[in-house]
Order: sequence, then structure tokens, then C-alpha cells
Amino acid sequence: MLELKNVSFTVTDENGGLKTIADDISLTVGDNKFVVITGPNGSGKSTLARLIMGIEQPTGGQILFNGRDITHASVTERANAGISFAFQQPVRFKGLNVLDLLRIASGKELTVSEACMYLSSVGLCAKDYINREVNASLSGGELKRIEIAMILARGTLLSIFDEPEAGIDLWSFSNLINVFEDMRKNIHGSILIISHQERILNIADEIIVIDSGHIAKQGPKEDILPGILGTTAAMIMCDGAKGGSGK
Repeated sequence: MLELKNVSFTVTDENGGLKTIADDISLTVGDNKFVVITGPNGSGKSTLARLIMGIEQPTGGQILFNGRDITHASVTERANAGISFAFQQPVRFKGLNVLDLLRIASGKELTVSEACMYLSSVGLCAKDYINREVNASLSGGELKRIEIAMILARGTLLSIFDEPEAGIDLWSFSNLINVFEDMRKNIHGSILIISHQERILNIADEIIVIDSGHIAKQGPKEDILPGILGTTAAMIMCDGAKGGSGK
């Protein structure tokens, strides 16, 4: 279980003043839950995901994972504890091929057949990608799908996805929904997704709405989704899904 207690994150702006990105946020992601965090662009959603993974360090509050205080733990320590993170813009690894990355992610010597299974599950023709170097020759959408395959190979207790729909085509997005639904069935862990997309919101167990660094709403999908669809805020979110950064 992941628990955030009164987590805050403040940075110094270009004028030397203080800017609060996350303000006194408390939330819980239970075991085997599918939770989506949504909200307008610039509301602090992606920053919150980065705080959970340890990419950023909170300036206040506490983060617990399975009862352990990980507030100031490193990214590596959190990864070893069972947390995975998929970036909105995946990292390129020059000199490594796709098979290398999948083996590193899984923590074992995957067979080519096993690696191909993960690639096929995200809609990639395995024979065309298994030996490809993860460099500039790959498109953003291809990198995104490879990164998701890596998360599948890890099979961790908590998988975090920062706007997984960004940069992928419509077919890939439809396939992505199937991937998340399969994860719910086959991986005994929780999924936390930062997203604007209604189809992803629709498969969540719980939805958390972030606005201006605060939690505006949180609860079961059935309670939260009707209140945000068809509103001005929902239209802003849809516009952001097409081209916003979500930071």
C-alpha cells in the first residue's frame, strides 16, 4: 500500500520567490487497486508522480510504501522496494538494445521468447524490435510501448505511468487500454496512472482530481467520474491530452 501524508513540494521560481507545486496532499493507493490521477494542465499531477518515485524530494510530509518510510529514499531504493515508473517522455539508452532493457527490467535472463511476449503485448512485432538499439531511430510512440513492456516485465507491487497515452497513435492507445486491463488481471500489484483520457478514467477503481497542487476530489470512479465529464474542467483536460505537458 502507498500512503502520502501531508506531502508538499515547493520550488524557487525565476524571481527568487517560492512556488508551491504540491500542497499538503494526503492520499492512499491500496493493494491491487487501479487509481487514476487527473486534473488541469499545470495542476501538479506529474510532479506528484515524480515525488512518489523519488525523482523529486518533498519539502514536507511523509511517503510510506508497505509500511516503510520512503520519504527520502533514492529512486533505486524505491525500485528495489517494488515501484516502477514509466515517463511521459521515455529515456533513450544508446548502446543497449530492446532485449537488454527487458532483461534488466525483469531482473533475470529472459529468453528471447519471453521478451517477445512482452513486446507483442504492447503491439510491437517482436522480430522487428528485439535487437533494435534504443536510440534516436525509434519514434516516441515506439519508445513509449517499449517502456510499458519493461514495466510488464518487472511486474512490481506498484506501477506508475505518467500520461501513457502521450505520443502514441489511436490504434496503440486502444491496445494500451487492453494492456492495462490485462495488468489488473495478471499482476498482483497496484497501478497508478496520470491521465486526462476518459477511456483510462473509465477503467479505474478510484479517481483523484488534482487542481492547483491540491486534491479537489477523490473517491470511487462511480462517484467522481460523472462530476468531471462534460464540464469545463473536463474539456480543458481533453485539450491537454491532445498536446499539453500535464506538468
